[in-house]
Amino acid sequence: MSSHALAAPCPHNDDADVDVIVIGGGPGGSTVATLTAKAGRKVLLLEREKFPRYQIGESLLPATVHGIAELLDVRSELEQASFVRKRGGSFRWGVSPEPWNFLFGFSPRLSGPTSDAYQVERAKFDDILLRNAERHGVQVREQAAVKEIIADAERVRGVRYVDADGREREVSARFVVDASGGRSSLHRAVGEHQQSEYFRNHALFGYFHGGKRLPGPDAGNILCAAFDEGWFWYIPLSDELTSVGAVVDARSTLLRGDDREAVLMGLIDRCDRVRDMLSEATRVTEGMYGELRIRRDYSYLGERFWKPGMILVGDAACFIDPVFSTGVHLATYSALLAARSINSIIDDRMSEDRALAEFEGRYRREYAVFYEFLSAFYQMDQGEDTYFWQARKSSALPMSDMEAFTTLVAGVSSGEAALGAVSEAPQRLADSAKELAGAVARTGPMQTESGERMFELFGTRVVQDVMEEMNQVQSYTARQAAGVNEQPLLPGGLVVAGAGLHWAEPDGAVGQSQ
Repeated sequence: MSSHALAAPCPHNDDADVDVIVIGGGPGGSTVATLTAKAGRKVLLLEREKFPRYQIGESLLPATVHGIAELLDVRSELEQASFVRKRGGSFRWGVSPEPWNFLFGFSPRLSGPTSDAYQVERAKFDDILLRNAERHGVQVREQAAVKEIIADAERVRGVRYVDADGREREVSARFVVDASGGRSSLHRAVGEHQQSEYFRNHALFGYFHGGKRLPGPDAGNILCAAFDEGWFWYIPLSDELTSVGAVVDARSTLLRGDDREAVLMGLIDRCDRVRDMLSEATRVTEGMYGELRIRRDYSYLGERFWKPGMILVGDAACFIDPVFSTGVHLATYSALLAARSINSIIDDRMSEDRALAEFEGRYRREYAVFYEFLSAFYQMDQGEDTYFWQARKSSALPMSDMEAFTTLVAGVSSGEAALGAVSEAPQRLADSAKELAGAVARTGPMQTESGERMFELFGTRVVQDVMEEMNQVQSYTARQAAGVNEQPLLPGGLVVAGAGLHWAEPDGAVGQSQ
């Protein structure tokens, strides 16, 4: 039977029933498991691998570090882990030949110690979150591969899995959360993924010792550098270790060939900024970081994010191009939304439909604002005529594609169309790109000691939209302590309640117990 098949319940259970089964032990899975366990749920987490294990996606955003980590009770442990601090991002992008900064600290709502984030070795970071889940009472079973989703005509009831000893087991739950990523097919129990025709990229990446760093306080920033056939990420993971990846169009011939070393070095040679940063570096060829890997990821969005008894979080629900380091943010943010919904439903605070409509509406909105930001960013003039950049001009999107995307983002239950009317969407994206390009043009060359010229970006609508909900996640505890009334994010939507682990109707948010 295929891994996404729906199986009818059978009378024999090898495991005791639980409230929540979480499939996948990455940041999304660990987050939803911990936050439901904190609210008194009995939680089983099934992870197919043995941690620590390799994973890509090393650059975090402040909302994860200072918002969700606070709810997870793991912020101090992250501070002690000696991860590289990042103030923001540095970009060689657009018409200017010089890099420019995007600094979190210049957001009107971010300042001081919450205006930075980390570059992390994911093997270490993910292991910290998984062990934290165990400390909060989550039953964590590694090397446990889920084979089937158990469901009947009414709802999903549980899973069948094979444990570390090769024994097949079955367990039932009120909710199954799929946090198994985009490569698993378990999400098909809820719905199919709709792939974007606009962002269809492949990445070839590896790790280097001895790469250069940006000057001064920006030494920990991620560098994203555009070149004629795509762009590079350059992520400092320690004083010596750097993650380097080339992103090119999926239809390009540049990644073809059996000699990945020669291909990557050829791409590096096409990007003068990265070539200079690596001029004294050597590639890591042994251990966890010794392999040159290709990741074939198309941006996609799920038809649905939940059905009765089952919820998709992180890449199981949607994935977007990694230029803004959104992977861990979307995983942990969606996990937080799912945990609030599960806790509210099990505690009989509201119906499943009401709570999970809020989950899906907020998650689709977050995906949509990043999609718009990304579209505008890619449309900025690169001064290049290559296929990669021309194919990403928003004006080239057929109306049928835009209509399908906008309809999908809106969702059937969220009541939220983040991109506005379908007929207005192409012009909205074009206006956003023009506004971003104008802000970047006003920054001038990068000033590494101050970064003050990046303030212009936070005056653009598309950046404000991107930062809005991340800022809300970060500032929830402070606003609660100050007695500030929570406001719904969505029209007719819910608000966060108590210790941040539940939803409430707007009139009952302040002071509501956990």
